[in-house]
Amino acid sequence: MDTMLEARLQTQQRNTQNSQETSLWSSGFGMKLEAVTPFLGKYRPFVGRCCQTCTPKSWESLFHRSIMDLGFCNVVLVKEENTRFRGWLVRRLCYFLWSLEQRIPPCQDAPQKIMESTRVQNVISGRVPGGAGEGQVPGLVKKEVQRILGHIQAPIHPFLLRLFSWALLRFLNCVFLNVQLHKGQMKMVHKASQAGLPLVLLSTHKSLLDGILLPFVLLSQGLGVLRVVWDSRTCSPTLRALLKKLGGLFLPPEANLTLDSPEGVLARAVVHAAMEQLLVSRQPLLIFLEEHPGAQGPRLSALGQTWLGLVVQAVQVGVIPDAMLVPVAITYDLVPDAPCDVYHALAPLGLWTGALAVLRSLRGWGHSPRVCVRVHLAQPFSLQEYTINARSCWGSRQTLEQLLQPIVLGQCTTVPDTEKEQEWTPATGPLLAFKEEDQLLVRRLSRHVLNASVTSSAVMSTAIMATLLLFKHQKGVFLSQLLGEFSWLTEETLLRGFDVGFSGQLRCLVQHTLSLLRAHVALLRVHQGDLLVVPRPGPGLTHLARLSAELLPAFLSEAVGACAVRGLLAGRVPPEGPWELQGIELLSQNELYRQILLLLHLVPQDLLLLQPCQSSYCYCQEVLDRLIQCGLLVAEETPGSRPACDTGRQRLSAKLLWKPSGDFTDSDSDNFEEAEGRYFRLSQQSRCPDFFLFLCRLLSPLLKAFAQAATFLHRGQLPDTESGYTEQLLQFLQATAQEEGSFECADRNLAISAIWTFRDLGVLQQMPSPAGPMLYLSPTFTSRENQEKLEQFIWQFICS
Repeated sequence: MDTMLEARLQTQQRNTQNSQETSLWSSGFGMKLEAVTPFLGKYRPFVGRCCQTCTPKSWESLFHRSIMDLGFCNVVLVKEENTRFRGWLVRRLCYFLWSLEQRIPPCQDAPQKIMESTRVQNVISGRVPGGAGEGQVPGLVKKEVQRILGHIQAPIHPFLLRLFSWALLRFLNCVFLNVQLHKGQMKMVHKASQAGLPLVLLSTHKSLLDGILLPFVLLSQGLGVLRVVWDSRTCSPTLRALLKKLGGLFLPPEANLTLDSPEGVLARAVVHAAMEQLLVSRQPLLIFLEEHPGAQGPRLSALGQTWLGLVVQAVQVGVIPDAMLVPVAITYDLVPDAPCDVYHALAPLGLWTGALAVLRSLRGWGHSPRVCVRVHLAQPFSLQEYTINARSCWGSRQTLEQLLQPIVLGQCTTVPDTEKEQEWTPATGPLLAFKEEDQLLVRRLSRHVLNASVTSSAVMSTAIMATLLLFKHQKGVFLSQLLGEFSWLTEETLLRGFDVGFSGQLRCLVQHTLSLLRAHVALLRVHQGDLLVVPRPGPGLTHLARLSAELLPAFLSEAVGACAVRGLLAGRVPPEGPWELQGIELLSQNELYRQILLLLHLVPQDLLLLQPCQSSYCYCQEVLDRLIQCGLLVAEETPGSRPACDTGRQRLSAKLLWKPSGDFTDSDSDNFEEAEGRYFRLSQQSRCPDFFLFLCRLLSPLLKAFAQAATFLHRGQLPDTESGYTEQLLQFLQATAQEEGSFECADRNLAISAIWTFRDLGVLQQMPSPAGPMLYLSPTFTSRENQEKLEQFIWQFICS
C-alpha cells in the first residue's frame, strides 16, 4: 500500500515539474506524439469486461489478452485503401465507392412469416381473447395486423441506405474531429456474432444522433444493417417512414392499451411475432436503455425495458436458444446541439427541423472546434447464462420509507439488513403481460447492463476540465496550475480502471478543451503571459455540473465514502475545524458501515447504478477498501490486538462455510463481531485535506438539492401536481443559487429526483384526484420539527 502511494506521489511530482512536456496516451486522434507515457508501469486499462459473478463462462470465452493491444481506429476516416479500387479518381470518390461496397443482406419475406406465426394465428382464429371468434371478421383482423406491422417496421431500402450512409459519412467528417472505436472491442463482438446467435446491443442515450451514428459505425465494421428501436414520441410521421426504411422499429400505440383490450391483445401479438422473426433471422438489434435526451424523469427507459423484455421472453419460450447481449456506450466531448423544441416542446422532431439542425452544424464548421466521439462496445455475454445465475442473487427488499424514515426521525438507530426497493421506471406495454418474476428479471438486467455501459465509457477531456473548474477552482485558476491539475486527475481516473477518450500534448489538449467550453469559461491574460481561467457564474455552472457528472462513476465509491466520513464526524468535530483535529477521531468499521448504508439508501439508484448481484454490505466494504487504497483512511492498531493484515491465524467460521458468495462483506472473514474492534483514522498526509474535500464536493450538487428541497417543504404550496410542485421547487433552487452562488444545484432533473426520493421516503404522498395525481405533505412531516430533522440528516453528508 505504501509503495503504491509513494509511486503515485512521485508520478504527480514528476508531472507537475514537466507539465508542458507531458504526453498522454494516444487513442489514435491523428496527432503526432513525442512519447507514450506509462502509468505506474501500466498502459491505459482495457474496459468493458462482463460480470464474472453472473456470467463466468462468457467472461472466459469471449476475451483474449491479445485483443487489448489492437488499438483504436477512426471509423469516419475513409481513404482509398478502404475500397477495392485505386487511382486519383478513387481518392476523390472514396466515400461514394465505400458506401456501395457495404454488405446489405437481401430483404426477407418477414410480413408473411409474421402473419403465419402462432401468436398472430391464435388471435385471428379467436383462440385467445380479442380474436376473430369473438365477433370479428378474420379478413378485417388480417388487415389490422398488416396495419400494425406497417407501424412497427418496413422493408429496408438498400439504395436509400447506401445514399444515406454516403451523406452521413460526409456530415460526420464535417462535424466531428474523429469517431474512435477500439479494435479489440470490435473483435469481441465479431467473435460473438460467429456463434450463430442474434446480437442485441443495449446502449446509453446521450444524443438524438446516437440512433444514426451507432448503426453507421457497426455497418462500416461489417456487422450488417442494425435494426434500431426508436421512440414514436420523438419523431414525426414523415421521419418515422424514413427511419423504418433505414432499419428503424417503432412500438405501435395500441400495444400500451390495457391487458383486456382486444386492440391491445392484437397489437402485442404482432409485436411479439415481429420480434421473434427478427431474432430468428439473426439481425442485430439496438435498444436504448436510457430515456431520450432531454426527457425529464427516470433514467431507465420504459420503452427500452419493454423491447428487452420481448427478447428475454423469446429466449424463455424457446424461439431462439440464446441471445448475445452487448452493452454499448457513446461519449462526446460535447453533446451535439439539438433544436430547443426537441427538449421542451411536445412537437416531435420532423425532417424539416432535422435538416435545419444539420445546416446549422455545417454552417458552424470551421468557426468552432470540432468535437471527438468514442464508441464503446463492452464484452458480450449470454442472456441464458445470466438468467440462470441472476435468480440466485435475489433477496428480501424494503421500501425507502421502511429503511430510512425511522432513522431520520430518531425512532431507531439500526439500519435493517436488507436491500432498498426503488423503481422509478413504470412497467408499460407488453411488459405488463409478463409474470411478476419476469418483470423483475428484466428490470435488474436493464440496470446491470446500464452499469456495464457506464463503467466502460471513456471519460472525455471536457468532463475532467468541468470537474476541476467546478469543484476545485470555481474562483479561478492559472493555466500553468491547471495543466498539472488536469494531468493529476487524468491519472487518478486511469488508476480506478476507467479509460480516457483523448490524447495529445498536454498544453494543446487543455487549450482545445477550453475552446470547447468557451461559452462557460472566461480567459483573462495576466502578467508574465499566463492566463487566468474563471468559470462564468450563472447557468454556465449548471452546464459544467452536467459535464462533470460523466466523471462521477470513476470516483463514486470514494465520494460516497468521503461523505459518509463527513457525516460521522459532523457530530464530533466542527466542519471548519483543522484537519489535524479531525484526524484525532477514531472511526470504527461498524460506524463507517452504517453511515455508508444510510447514504446509499438516500442516493437514488438511477445515480448509483449498483449491480443487482452485489449486496449493499459488499459495496460498503468496497467503499471502505477504496478509502484505504487512496490513502484517506489508515488502520489504527490497538495495543495487544492482532494486526488487521494478519490473516494467518484466522479460522473459517460456520457462517463462512455456507454463506453465498454474494453475501460476503469482507475479503477475509464474515464475522462482524471481529469488525467491531477495527478502527481507522483520517490520514495526515499533506494532500489528503484537499482530496477529501474534492471527493465530498462530487456529490454536493445532488445532496444540496435534496437539502434545499427539505427546506422548501414549509414554503411550498401543497397540494399540487407533480409538474406544478417541480416548477415551485426549481424556482426556489434558482433563487437560492442567485443568493449563494450554488448554480450547480439549480437543475430540473435534480428537483425531480428530490421530489421522487421524498415521495419514496414518505415525506410526500401522492393521491388520486379528478385533475390527476396530486402531491400532499404527509402527516408525519407537517410538523416543523420533523422537517428540521430531515434537513439535518441530509446536511450531515455535505461538506461546505
